[in-house]
Order: sequence, then structure tokens, then C-alpha cells
Amino acid sequence: MRDDIVDVQTVDPERFEGLKAWGWVSYVLHLVVAVAAVVPAAQPSIALLVIALVIDLVKRSDAAGTWQASHFSWRIRSVVWAGVLYLVTAPLWLLFFFPGWIAWVVISIWFLYRIVRGMVAMNRNQAVEA
Repeated sequence: MRDDIVDVQTVDPERFEGLKAWGWVSYVLHLVVAVAAVVPAAQPSIALLVIALVIDLVKRSDAAGTWQASHFSWRIRSVVWAGVLYLVTAPLWLLFFFPGWIAWVVISIWFLYRIVRGMVAMNRNQAVEA
């Protein structure tokens, strides 16, 4: 464990459990959106993703200095990068349907991978490495 990371689990067990619970809520919301993105005709509301992003932005400061901080940053970066990639590839849908579809499938699978990878690390009580 790095020197600058606090073991909140032993220092403040209530804080640890609270952060972990918020992390799981966020991961599950992300997972619902990520799975639906790769399943045709199963699109949940973008509101789920926005709710998860707001949770991560609000609770990130509470996790500062802990291994859980990496999870909040991981999820925020995942959403931001996926959003940017979707926007950049959106014109492909207008010009050529098939390349746009392929691009969005690849982005969706990448997003799903990041969420599952983060969930596995969270389950092990480990920081997620970039």
C-alpha cells in the first residue's frame, strides 16, 4: 500500500462502509447503462448515468486519501471519455451507418469493461489502477 493512502477501513469503519456503499450504488448504475448500451433496444434513461456521475462528483472529496478515491476518479474518467468518444463518432452515424454502429459498439464494450474492472477491484478492497 502506498504511503499517501489511508486505510479508512481500520481508521474509520463507518466512513469506509459509507464510501463503499456509495461506490457500489454508482457502479451498479453505471453497469445498468453499460450493459444496456451493448444490448439492442434496451436503452435505460441517460438520467441513470447522470445520477451516478453526480454521486461520484459529490462523494469524491470524501474519499480523498483513500484507495476508494481511485474508484471515484475511475468512474468519472470513464463517463467523460465515453461521452467524448460518442460525440466525436456521432457524425459517422450521419455519413455512414455501419461505421457509426461499429464505433459505438466498441465504445460501449470499452465502457462495460472499465465498469466491470472497477467492480472487481472494489470487491477486493483494492484501488483501481489506471
